[in-house]
Amino acid sequence: MAEKNWQEGSMLPIAVQALACLTSAVAPSRAYADSVISPIQLGDFGPNLVWEALIGGVVVCAFLAAIALWIHSALRKSKRSQLRRNAFISSAMNNLNQGVVMTDAQRRVIFCNDRYLEIYGLARSDLWTGMTGYDILGLRRKRGVLGVSDDEFYEKAASPNGLITELPDGRSILVKYFVLPNGGSVATHLDVSEQRALSRQLASTKQFLETVLDNVPACVAAKNIEDGRYIFANRAYEHFWGFSRDQVVGKNARELFGPKSADSIEATDRAALLAPEGQYRNEFEVEVEQARRMVASIRIVVRNESNKPQFLLVVFEDITDRQSLSMELESTKKFLELVVDNIPVALIVEQVKDGRYLLANRSAETILNRRREEATGLTASDIFNAKEAKLIIARDEAAIKKRGMITEEHPISTKDGLRLFLTRRATVLNDAGEPQYLIKTHEDVTNRRQTESRMAHMAYHDGLTDLPNRAAFLQALTQMIEACEGTDEEFAVLCVDLDGLKEVNDVFGHALGDKLLIEVAQRLQDTARGGLVARLSGDEFGLIIDGKQPDAGLALAQQLGEALAPEFQIDGRAVRAGITTGMSVFPHNGPDGASLLANAGAALFRAKQKSCGTISLYQPEMDQQIRDRRVLHQDLSKAIKNGELSLAFQPQGIARNSVAESEIIGFEALARWQHPVRGQVSPAEFIPIAEESGLIVEMGEWILREVCREAASWPKPMQVAVNLSPAQFMHGDVVGLVHSILIETGLSPGRLELEITEGVLIEDFDRGLALLRRLKALGVRISMDDFGSGYSSLSYLQAFPFDKIKIDRAFIMNLGRNPQSAAIVRAVIDLGHGLEMSIIAEGVETIDQLAFLAKEGCDGVQGYLLGKPMPIGKYADLVGRSEAMELALKTG
Repeated sequence: MAEKNWQEGSMLPIAVQALACLTSAVAPSRAYADSVISPIQLGDFGPNLVWEALIGGVVVCAFLAAIALWIHSALRKSKRSQLRRNAFISSAMNNLNQGVVMTDAQRRVIFCNDRYLEIYGLARSDLWTGMTGYDILGLRRKRGVLGVSDDEFYEKAASPNGLITELPDGRSILVKYFVLPNGGSVATHLDVSEQRALSRQLASTKQFLETVLDNVPACVAAKNIEDGRYIFANRAYEHFWGFSRDQVVGKNARELFGPKSADSIEATDRAALLAPEGQYRNEFEVEVEQARRMVASIRIVVRNESNKPQFLLVVFEDITDRQSLSMELESTKKFLELVVDNIPVALIVEQVKDGRYLLANRSAETILNRRREEATGLTASDIFNAKEAKLIIARDEAAIKKRGMITEEHPISTKDGLRLFLTRRATVLNDAGEPQYLIKTHEDVTNRRQTESRMAHMAYHDGLTDLPNRAAFLQALTQMIEACEGTDEEFAVLCVDLDGLKEVNDVFGHALGDKLLIEVAQRLQDTARGGLVARLSGDEFGLIIDGKQPDAGLALAQQLGEALAPEFQIDGRAVRAGITTGMSVFPHNGPDGASLLANAGAALFRAKQKSCGTISLYQPEMDQQIRDRRVLHQDLSKAIKNGELSLAFQPQGIARNSVAESEIIGFEALARWQHPVRGQVSPAEFIPIAEESGLIVEMGEWILREVCREAASWPKPMQVAVNLSPAQFMHGDVVGLVHSILIETGLSPGRLELEITEGVLIEDFDRGLALLRRLKALGVRISMDDFGSGYSSLSYLQAFPFDKIKIDRAFIMNLGRNPQSAAIVRAVIDLGHGLEMSIIAEGVETIDQLAFLAKEGCDGVQGYLLGKPMPIGKYADLVGRSEAMELALKTG
């Protein structure tokens, strides 16, 4: 349209010029014609006048023809120029990097360049004359390259940001729409895929960098050099100053901080800008929330592409605490030197390059056999004899070569004789990774190893007779079975019950009964002639004898009876004791140790039913014993429900030199069973049945509830101890039970002491340990019962902080009769106190035993000497009740 208008306008001057020429040519002729006379007068003109008129007409015609030719030539020239201009404009528009579409006021498409068609995959043939903008949008929508409505397209494209169109092939096209003054329009279409990808990458990179800086522990910020305003601050910066990032960005130091802090910051900024290296380090003081803090700062000048300073990067950290630590370092160093000098472990530092001693503490003088000052600068060869020096140097070189820790035990000669030391050697490397120093510690473990040896022996041996215990006996049975399997070898298992021990204890006391057990054990060992003899329980022994069975076993049983037939002379008293024996034979009476021992026990039960002193060989019909035990189990189940069980309480006192001085501080609750037919059933008989059958869980709950209810009613807040069976830990929620009973009865948790045996931890160590910790969290006290009777007590003491350790009565009974028992008891007391646990000894029945325990520092005692297990009414005065005082006095 513009080109056409421009062409029509250019012809106007040419027409004006032609009209002017024509007028000037015709004007003389018209004037001449006006002056002539009428035609009838023409004949009066001469011939020259006629020729002049004709020539003038020809001239005028020629002139007009020239004008017409000139106009035609000018028009053709103008058209060619216009075509060239149109071709140039079209070529330029088609070579733009963006698509262009132009419409007139009626929205008819008057121009569309090649780039537009290329962007949307269109061809010139797809367009038609008179096509509108709406038509071309519809065409794109059919081709799948337009996903918005027409109105939305024009609305968004006309906005300042334009419209982003996402094409199926992943390209992004930015469309901008402009309305022209004449009503037409121009739309541009620019492929911005690369710019958008770069923009997303830039945003991702920016986010990544901000995340990294936010996780840097040091405070990081950046500010414009021109106006000193902050443009970035990381999370550590926010945390230090207590400002959010939005509060910091856009402000300068004066607007954010107090005058003193701002002065320090601005002075540091100026110094950084003047620093020739482009960075500046210093330490200065600022005020943070009215507290003075010292910061260590580094400022880096960031330059632009013209190498002109643009930003100032600030990195600083709070060193207030570090300075305080630095000031304390010297005093700490002196303190550590004092500590090292006084630790009970010998410490020696040796220089690797020449083996000379650089440092030795006071405890090392025992090893060096000289004052530590005299050892400095010497070598092992200078200090020890040649043999010892050679060994020490060899072990030092091995540790240096390993570049790690070497731990070993070896004897060292000291002024106190040959002692066992635990030596640790550790190599210290320099910055280059080469050995520089060798640190050696020597710990005297002589006493500890002796104690551990005694404890290990105690774990598998009976404390009274020093015979192997039940655990060792079962282990030996397993080994014998493994040795005999697949062969014709046989062996017998004997269960020997000592008859009359209860009567001896009742008549002469447990002290004499214990001596009897020791003598019996000795005679059994002498008679067994190398066969294994073990003490299985209080009055029951076990033996293993090989040879042709059952002859060899029966013969030995007969010999044992004959050996024990003569009376024993104990403390001037003649004491007689017999034995009853049950026997089982491998492999006929059981495939494993437990079966053999159980069947030998069944045979012993049958033998005791016949008469004391008899020998019984296991027979299958002895299973009747199992049936009898089942009957007892049924009776026990009824007894729990029918209220046949009762409680007895045995006093626990502080260990003093006399009974009068031994103040009663608590009681242990014990279960008793009054059978309606059998009468009083021994706990040694019904407790194992309850544990084997699982009734112990129900019975234990009853006992715990009744004990807590009873103790809560005492006027005096004394301690009360209750045994928990391993079965209670394996079944049910023992922690929840204890908690609910404490709440129900109102007993203070600190007054309740739960006694457990190692069986709680044997079955499932981790679970048992977790339950014990939860129980202790309730506030109750936890005690290790029968300490020393098992085989893993030491590891349990290390794993759990028990409140109390109860020394098994087997060790207490023999006090004063053999030094081994005294040494073991003394070791247990020292061990418990070293672990910050209180110690109580049970089975105390003599004044001598009480005095020994008091002297050795035992915390508490329990036994017949203080009082027998009796109903709490018998001890009414001790718990603060006035009832039954007369009975209490009689039993006291």
